[in-house]
Amino acid sequence: MGYPMSYLELFGTIAGGVAVWLSARGIVWNWPIGLANVVLYFFLFYQVRLYPDMFLQVFFFFTNLAGWWRWTHPQQGEEDRKKELRVSYMRKPHIVAIVVVGLLGTVLMGSLAKNIHQIFPAIFPEPSAFPYLDSFITVMSIVTTFLVINKKIEAWVFWIVIDAVATGLYFVKGIRFVALEYLVFCVIAAFGLWKWRKEYQSYSSQ
Repeated sequence: MGYPMSYLELFGTIAGGVAVWLSARGIVWNWPIGLANVVLYFFLFYQVRLYPDMFLQVFFFFTNLAGWWRWTHPQQGEEDRKKELRVSYMRKPHIVAIVVVGLLGTVLMGSLAKNIHQIFPAIFPEPSAFPYLDSFITVMSIVTTFLVINKKIEAWVFWIVIDAVATGLYFVKGIRFVALEYLVFCVIAAFGLWKWRKEYQSYSSQ
């Protein structure tokens, strides 16, 4: 793609793409493959000074474990035909709360990221690049991941917005293969929204 791509970016992006595609199809193997993705991306984002994104991978590591368990161990009445967690819609007050929390979290984390090179200069010798945009991706990804763990259909709407912002940010930062992946993620998120809505509608025929 006209620039020196690292192996971290190459294999991390491939693992991430496979994991998201499996998630959109509701296949539980997205979680273990996602574990490989977040480990590789942790080191990649440190290299390009996207520190909030780097911290996000630590969160993703544990949520991949939590999601793997949640999908395969639904509570009574939550099972689908595969005996896994079934998809469902959110209540409107919960959607509003998530938007508010996401915006407040973005401001708080952005302020921290903007000054983190002064707070921990030995670890972060360079200032964070695009601290508020990067923090928006981080905070909203955290919130939306919990929606995916609980198979909430609206999660894919949030992912479309997050992935669109991430596509532009990563392209500007020069990790173009990751940017291309997130552009593809926008399409996969739209597919996931369609697929999960279709699955929800199928429950009425059971």
